[in-house]
Amino acid sequence: MPNRLSLIALPDIPLVEPDDNLCDLIGRGVARAGEELQDGDVLVIAQKIVSKAEGRYADLDAVEPSAEAVELGVATDKDPRLVELILSESNEVLRHRPGVLIVAHRLGFVLANAGIDSSNVAPNNDGQRVLLLPLDPDSTCTKLRTEILARYGKSVAIIINDSVGRAWRVGTVGIALGASGLESVLDLRGQEDLYGRPLMVSIVGMGDELAAAASIVQGQGDEGLPVVLVRGLEHSTEQGNGSTLVRDEAEDLFR
Repeated sequence: MPNRLSLIALPDIPLVEPDDNLCDLIGRGVARAGEELQDGDVLVIAQKIVSKAEGRYADLDAVEPSAEAVELGVATDKDPRLVELILSESNEVLRHRPGVLIVAHRLGFVLANAGIDSSNVAPNNDGQRVLLLPLDPDSTCTKLRTEILARYGKSVAIIINDSVGRAWRVGTVGIALGASGLESVLDLRGQEDLYGRPLMVSIVGMGDELAAAASIVQGQGDEGLPVVLVRGLEHSTEQGNGSTLVRDEAEDLFR
């Protein structure tokens, strides 16, 4: 593990529109930061700009809520059209109460509202527009990593992060929705502690730790800093991904 990491938020990333090339935006951002990409760098990219580039918008006016969505909308004090979108992105409703709807997302994540929201999303004419999570974050990370290697000749790791709440804890933290180019999960079991005892249960969610660290400099409001360059981490370039961070349902005490 390193004893020092650098986290550099790339400046002046423009507002992202559908079909924008993220490789181009990141390359220009790195140059504006006075940096050059290096082998082993990690780029952490906010989910919002990935979803925007993929055109993952939905207009609530175009949504016809089902009877289930109407019923859940009443129970949660949520727009039934939004609830319908949440259901369409989910495999299972796990918990709900007024103001809260927790689901198992189609990609395996357990989170509120299937990650759908309208923060930092430009409204359409009547303001009824929301943004969904990327279609396949791991695939997007792998594709972007390949593009960066081809264009800049540097092997970097890519993480797509988002802020979510956690069981037992107050507040949100960044997690890795997708990853490529590093081991997202480090299994330390069998290694020794300071006293020579073997570690029995130590598994590190490295992808989530990096995602959370980057979210500190990204901010949550109007900072406009969606891409963070992490430097100084010595890591394997094995093809780990974000899906390895999702706990198996059989081991999930909350399911």
